[in-house]
Amino acid sequence: MKIVYNILGTYNSGGMERVLANKANYLVELGYDITIITTDQQGRSPYFQLDPRIKNIDLGINYTDNNNKGLLQKLLSYPQKQKKHKEKLQNILIGLKADIVVSMFDNDASFIYKIKDGSKKVLEIHFSRFKRLQYNQKGIWKIVNLLRSNSDLKVAQKYDRFVVLTHEDKSYWGNLTNIEVIPNANSFVSSKQSDLENKRVIAVGRYDYQKGFDELINIWKEVYAKHPDWELDIFGHGPLKDELQSLIDKLGLTRTIRLCAPVKDIKQEYLNSSILAMTSRYEGLPMTLLEAQVCGLPLVSYTCKCGPRDIIEDGINGYLIEENDQEDMAEKLIHLMTDERLRKQMGEASYKFSDNYSEDQIMQQWIDLFKEVNKK
Repeated sequence: MKIVYNILGTYNSGGMERVLANKANYLVELGYDITIITTDQQGRSPYFQLDPRIKNIDLGINYTDNNNKGLLQKLLSYPQKQKKHKEKLQNILIGLKADIVVSMFDNDASFIYKIKDGSKKVLEIHFSRFKRLQYNQKGIWKIVNLLRSNSDLKVAQKYDRFVVLTHEDKSYWGNLTNIEVIPNANSFVSSKQSDLENKRVIAVGRYDYQKGFDELINIWKEVYAKHPDWELDIFGHGPLKDELQSLIDKLGLTRTIRLCAPVKDIKQEYLNSSILAMTSRYEGLPMTLLEAQVCGLPLVSYTCKCGPRDIIEDGINGYLIEENDQEDMAEKLIHLMTDERLRKQMGEASYKFSDNYSEDQIMQQWIDLFKEVNKK
């Protein structure tokens, strides 16, 4: 079977890029013909290793050139880029004669289903139904995001299959007949667990509004007052790095919180930690919760849309905290730091629960979906 994936680029260190690399590598190993088509690669290498049998094509659309432009410039430039994108992609897909073409709900989602190349079209979403409304943007951008959120529903209906990450998110899309739930798989396996004895809490994600690290830093002030011997390491990069560092300095937490650059061997960092903390404002299915679980860490997370409720059983493998409840988050972190027996009990449950997201189990769901769609 020939499958084509479409994504902005594979050069980022994000969860979506990691998931795509793992899926593509798994499928090509089974003999599938896999092509990844990008729009903004600009000659950069993939962040996560891709099997050399995977074909990579970049269209040179470069949507990210618009990132720092004003609204008017974006509104004028975007339709031109879309037109160029559709024309180039259509020509390539007609030549490739793929069985299945997958959109990862990026700039191509609005038109891939219209391309008549003989393939079945699958849309997969790596964020939640109401993500655009959670950006917290004001003014004209708030209106734009509301319109786009309404448009998302109409677009999703056009595909042969629409795949969401969680049962929670599925419930927000209404009664779509083409919708299925397939979560992300664990991005790695671990034969050992953390011993949960290092006095270190880990957080992982991009330094942006979504991840809510400003809240985590404020929470840590309360934690540090009770446990000055513990440290918080936040792995990531992004536009808010300087702002987050300024907040750390202002609160006098420079010696206890570190902003760490992304690392390819993130598994080792989890194994060297004892608790995972997540204060995201919204998610799709947070890879950091799955990764920490594989390494046997107790999980302490806000109940943002979507993902934490699917992964965490409150009081069993971690704690679910109501969004923005900084006091409860601090309290639960302190409780786990104080109670080593409970920490290890929850870590053991996490490690066992990670089997629910094994790569073989999740990829079989994708293979079944592809076979079923291809029959029709």
